[in-house]
Amino acid sequence: MSRTRRQMCLAALFAFPVAAAHAAGQVVQTPYTAPMKVVFEFYLDDPATISNALFWVRSVFNTVQQSPYDFSPEDVQAVVVLHGTEIAATVTRNQAKYQDVVERMRYYAQMGVKIKVCGQAAHDFGYTPADFQDFIDIVPNAMTELAYWQQQGHALIMPRILIKRESTEAIR
Repeated sequence: MSRTRRQMCLAALFAFPVAAAHAAGQVVQTPYTAPMKVVFEFYLDDPATISNALFWVRSVFNTVQQSPYDFSPEDVQAVVVLHGTEIAATVTRNQAKYQDVVERMRYYAQMGVKIKVCGQAAHDFGYTPADFQDFIDIVPNAMTELAYWQQQGHALIMPRILIKRESTEAIR
C-alpha cells in the first residue's frame, strides 16, 4: 500500500469516531394517510396476555389520532381476529376474570374495531356463539378471515407478546 493511501486510510479511521460522537437520531413524520387499514392476528398461548396484545391496537390509534395526523377513529379500519387461548377472555362466563380486557374490547368495538373469533377454535374450546360477548363476531375460520381482510387492503399485524425479564433501566 502506498504511503499516501495509508495516510488517507488512517485519516478516515480517526475521522469516524469524531463523527459518531456527534451523531444523533432524527425524528421523522411518516406521511400516513387515511384510511389506515389494519388486521390484527391474536394467537396467544395464555388468555391473560390479551391485555398486552390490545396495547398494539391502542398504539395504532394513539399514533394516528395525534398531531400531525389527527385521524378520527373512523379513519382507522381495524379488525382483530382471535384464534388462540385468548378467546376464553371473550366469553361471558369469564367476564369477571377478564373484566378490564372485556371493557377495553367493548370500547374498541364502540370505536368501530371489528372483533372476530375463529369459529373452529371456539368449537374446539366447546363454545357456542351464545357464549360470547355481544360485540364479538364468530367467523368460520381465522385463516380465511385473515386472508379476506388482507385482500381488502388491510396490513397484517401480529402482536408478539414476550416476557420482559429486566427493567428498562437495567437494559439501558
